[in-house]
Amino acid sequence: MTGHQVRFVGAGKKYGAVRALDGVDLEVPAGTFLVLLGPSGSGKTTLVRALAGIERLDEGEIHIGDRVVSEPRRHVPPEQRDLAMVFQDYALWPHLTAAGNVGYALRRRKLTSDQAKVRCREALERVGLAGLAERYPHELSGGQQQRVALARAIVAEPGLLLFDEPLSNLDTDLRERLRVEISTLTRQSGASAVYITHDQAEAFALADVIGVLDQGRLVQLADPETLYHRPATPFVACFTGLSGELEGTVLEHEGDFALTQVGPWRLRARSATPLARGSAVRVMIRPAATGFADGDAGVGGAVDDHGVVEGTVVDVAYRGRGYDHVVACADGMLTSVFSVQPRTRGAQVKLALDAHGCNAFPLTGEAPISYDREVTAVTASSQTSVAVEHKQGVAE
Repeated sequence: MTGHQVRFVGAGKKYGAVRALDGVDLEVPAGTFLVLLGPSGSGKTTLVRALAGIERLDEGEIHIGDRVVSEPRRHVPPEQRDLAMVFQDYALWPHLTAAGNVGYALRRRKLTSDQAKVRCREALERVGLAGLAERYPHELSGGQQQRVALARAIVAEPGLLLFDEPLSNLDTDLRERLRVEISTLTRQSGASAVYITHDQAEAFALADVIGVLDQGRLVQLADPETLYHRPATPFVACFTGLSGELEGTVLEHEGDFALTQVGPWRLRARSATPLARGSAVRVMIRPAATGFADGDAGVGGAVDDHGVVEGTVVDVAYRGRGYDHVVACADGMLTSVFSVQPRTRGAQVKLALDAHGCNAFPLTGEAPISYDREVTAVTASSQTSVAVEHKQGVAE
């Protein structure tokens, strides 16, 4: 099958006084696996339900391929959009067997009974349920029911697959196994995909492109690596994983760089938006950007002496592959440090900061939105890359 391009133009939706979608502009190339990431109430489910045709937009347009499927005076029904959806609660018919549920998706296809049976059998084989075709949903585990739902989605070979948090009801081990299956089957099919989750790790593992929504607005759209290392706003940085958040002031701004003072650090940040001297800034630090400066640092790449500061370990938590340490630095600032070897609570330690994992933003207001040509997407124009230099003579 061939995947469809998906495009939203000024998509808006209100429920009473609540604006669930607020002028969303989004374009995703055909064959792309897009993950919509955001907290509850951010608008991601409404966006996908509108794409599926379950909800009608109040404003804007939706394009699937070269067709306009939704606009104020036009609404193409779901069954005519060449898509399939996998729901969080499986949505299986209780009176139909696994094979019957899968075959239900073929009812509008011009297939003979034998052809439909072959397609159903092949779909169930692809999800590992060939021997359970005659079982009813109540005779299947949660993971098996979700595999039936996945087989039902792919059996008709649609050009677009939609996923509404399909793994949220499953345990951790099963979630990981089904995540791999969903990724593999979707990419093998050639279909485009739009997948909803509030789980950051799941989003990064699945996506070609991630769209982050907040209060009905698309605040950033980028590939996972760009999203992680260059978050467009403080919200994106927070929601996609932080080890520390520091506040400071701008010392000077020259060209594309601003020198800021944050506690015992001087941080040189590159920004497309000039920062006024004396203005407040926020520095967001990724977990991988901090480490102990004694040979067991978790930072990537070399860190010179200017990136080393002192602190006190206030808490330690075992995380399987190592230990998370909460470290109190100057002025009560806290940061998280991962290490294979544990430090004791109360220990005096030296920390190293990797500049590539730090991002700086104005303390008030969100960054404006612009287009990222690399992914035909929306990103913030004030993405930052921070270089760290330690302040000499902090006592002033």
